[in-house]
Amino acid sequence: MNFSTNYIIYPPNKALERSIANSIGLLGAEAAAAAAPDTKVAVADNFRYARGNYEQHRFSARIYEDLRGALEASLTDTGDLAAKSSRTREPLVWAETQNNLGNILAALGQQRRDATLFEQAILCFGKALEVFSQESAPLEWAATQYNLGTANQALGRLLDATKPLQAAIDAYTNALLVWTRDASPEDWMFTMHQLGDTLHAYGKLLKGNRQFQKSVVAYKNALAALDADDYALELTATHNNRAAALHHLGESEDNPDRLKEAINSYELALTVSMEQQLPIHVAVICRVNKATAQNVLAQLTNDAVLAEEIADEFEVIMECFAHALQPLCLRHCQEQLKLAQAQSASNSQVAG
Repeated sequence: MNFSTNYIIYPPNKALERSIANSIGLLGAEAAAAAAPDTKVAVADNFRYARGNYEQHRFSARIYEDLRGALEASLTDTGDLAAKSSRTREPLVWAETQNNLGNILAALGQQRRDATLFEQAILCFGKALEVFSQESAPLEWAATQYNLGTANQALGRLLDATKPLQAAIDAYTNALLVWTRDASPEDWMFTMHQLGDTLHAYGKLLKGNRQFQKSVVAYKNALAALDADDYALELTATHNNRAAALHHLGESEDNPDRLKEAINSYELALTVSMEQQLPIHVAVICRVNKATAQNVLAQLTNDAVLAEEIADEFEVIMECFAHALQPLCLRHCQEQLKLAQAQSASNSQVAG
């Protein structure tokens, strides 16, 4: 079946942020200065938190290529024998450098939509795991498993491929062997969220209800460790993304109750985003998703009144929030408007 379009929200990638912060000292002063984002001009970024797992807002993406070169040079610039010696003398430092390089490569892979860069990142994380083990360095091992999962998730999304998504699920599951809710609540929460994202993407490819159901459970777990004061964006994203999985599960099952549950979850996401004054486009994403799920419900239940209400809602969204819509999202809204209007008109003709 063809699932309707909905939009997930990506929380900040703290692992990438740490990799940049840990590596920036390898750059010269001029290059390091370019790492600061330009805050002199306020420009609305309607793609923020919607482009993928490797967006970075604390640092400028302009330095990715310089960091990549510096990290690769630190591993190889004195020759293969010296690099091997460095791994022998300082294996933990070497492995952490592989981790940092992997995150930078994955960020470049997302920026350029380049599967090869993601594959190189995955190789870096694999090298780090040759040093980090669950027994000798459990926290580093879990962090590397998480990085491995995120790179594979991004690759699977890019290629619409199930193999990387399954690898991501396995890696996140490994990380959860160390990162428990009691011992590492934030890491546990982020991993549960990413596991939910991955299972949702996997379910769309397999057209499998079981994966959607697992995704909903993973998001529910993440919600248990979130609050609006400390994690406003993460809470909004988790409610929204859980709703997206329920939305597609409802379509797969032809189940109005699932769609109603999705609509309620989208409403929670919208409420948090507004109350916590997140960027307006985040609220608009939640609102578009909610209206889309309501449109599916109207089609499924042949509800002309709801269809008419949803047509009005999409008109309001496009009229009042055009500045906060991505171009493809605007096109989606236009298509949904036509669908709702057609449903309303069709029912009116039958009634007449």
